Amino acid sequence: MLLAFDIGNSNIVLGLFQDGKLLTNWRIETEQSKSADEYGMLINQLFAHEGYRTGEVTDVIVSTVVPSMLFTISHMATKYFGKRPIVIEPGVKTGLIIKYDNPKQVGADRIVNAVAAYEKYGGPLIIIDFGTATTFCAVSEKAEYLGGAIAPGLKISSDALFEKTSKLPKVELEEPGKVICKNTITSMQAGLVYGHMGVVDYIVRKMKEELKETGSGKEPIVVATGGLSTMIESGVDCIDHVDKMLTLEGLEIIYRKNKKQR
Repeated sequence: MLLAFDIGNSNIVLGLFQDGKLLTNWRIETEQSKSADEYGMLINQLFAHEGYRTGEVTDVIVSTVVPSMLFTISHMATKYFGKRPIVIEPGVKTGLIIKYDNPKQVGADRIVNAVAAYEKYGGPLIIIDFGTATTFCAVSEKAEYLGGAIAPGLKISSDALFEKTSKLPKVELEEPGKVICKNTITSMQAGLVYGHMGVVDYIVRKMKEELKETGSGKEPIVVATGGLSTMIESGVDCIDHVDKMLTLEGLEIIYRKNKKQR
């Protein structure tokens, strides 16, 4: 079995694969203060709860946008699974041609999402990941990663309103149903959620225009992933597919491209 780690700023998503099939997945909080042993014991408990044995894991792959977590999780994988993980970093085979000015600056999660989306849907593509930050990535029909845009995620925006103002409270991220709201809570929800929908609509429209300039005659497929993707998709017309497991599936695809080198 393959154990895949998608380490984000807020959460770590783990996926357990067998013969290319996702058996189960877990989501835990990213805590940089936790030790390799603490993560190892936690993951042992997750395995035991669902009836899996850590000894069944034959390989580990890791994608992280939190550099300080890489040593912790790598050490944990070596100690608790006896495996040195494949890490998504320059030199790993992805099948993409990276057109970024400095390919080393592209977040590992963005590359992994692009790999999965291209294999599943073809190109050209626009991939939106609703995480701590909301990222927009463009991929050509020739599997070229062209770049994209990064915006504050909904949670960041909500936290900023709470932390940087004296009277505004923390709110649940949900649709209030209207934008002319009669109390502070729903007014904030309207601004956050519907404002983010507006950001998505505008950036996707601009990216489609710029992709046409590359000479592609095809309409780009727009794929969304991340925890809040379903809510945002419900209020916009530009998203074609919501694919919550995109990043984990991308890790499994990259593993298959690199396992012969193990």
